[in-house]
Amino acid sequence: MPRATARHILVSTEQECLDLKAKLAAGGDFASLAKQHSKCPSGRSGGDLGSFGPGQMVKEFDTVVFNEAVGEVHGPVKTQFGYHLLEVTSRS
Repeated sequence: MPRATARHILVSTEQECLDLKAKLAAGGDFASLAKQHSKCPSGRSGGDLGSFGPGQMVKEFDTVVFNEAVGEVHGPVKTQFGYHLLEVTSRS
């Protein structure tokens, strides 16, 4: 079964997500921005979600994490929780 590790930043609005993505593109540090802005408890650890397999996260996460490029920031990804920036850090 495939496994992946990822980190994310969860915010309330698509605009917040886009603003943070622009900061990342300009060289911002993902972990620092997650600590400052993420509404998810994982923000305290830089947005780290650890290792997981398909079906352990919401469908929208799985679609990105198991299909998109590793090492790039993806999003905004809308879920029932809000808007996410996702970075897949590894996948096997």
